[in-house]
Amino acid sequence: MKQKHRLKLMGKKVGMTTVFDEQGRNIPCTVLHVEPNVITQLKTVETDGYEAVKLGHEKIAGKNQKKIQAKVTKPLYEDYKKKNIESRRRLKESRISTEGYELGQELDLSYFENEKHVDIQGVSKGKGYQGLMKLHNFKGGPAAHGSGFHRHAGSTGMRSTPGRCFPGGPRPSRMGGRTHTLQSLKVISIHKEKNLLLVKGAVPGTRGSLVYLSKAIKKGL
Repeated sequence: MKQKHRLKLMGKKVGMTTVFDEQGRNIPCTVLHVEPNVITQLKTVETDGYEAVKLGHEKIAGKNQKKIQAKVTKPLYEDYKKKNIESRRRLKESRISTEGYELGQELDLSYFENEKHVDIQGVSKGKGYQGLMKLHNFKGGPAAHGSGFHRHAGSTGMRSTPGRCFPGGPRPSRMGGRTHTLQSLKVISIHKEKNLLLVKGAVPGTRGSLVYLSKAIKKGL
């Protein structure tokens, strides 16, 4: 039976670049920095009621223990110390079977070595409050000087029946800042010595933002 969920590794978006394939075609790519993720906890049905693997990402640099302790909660710092694991800034839990995983094990880009496609989840850039033309690609009204209707939504109401605006319709609102998952992005290249992964196309988020990577679920079916 194939697992519904996949293990998610954490990384950072570095930016975008272009590469050329064997035919000389220009391919836009996103560069991701994925430093080794360490397993900080293995949850089991007996102790937690379900199975899961919890990963830690982004080592907290420095040898001053007081400064490191100030960047994580005290219970979490003591938990890292007890397990002899370097403190991590971020944690992510994946509900998968714990078989084959060990506490303190590090997972790097070798996890995707034989994969041709990956799924990537990130938070899109926040663009603030926007109107309908930018947010929902509305055409707008006439551009003539006499027109009083340029970038408005037009009528959104009804006649006497039902006499109200239905909820869920397009309205000016906040744009961006939402979680998006892109599936089956093609892996262009992997540079394990530099912890860099290149995927085809754009990935949600700003430079330096956190992203979650997993094996492509649709390609694995």
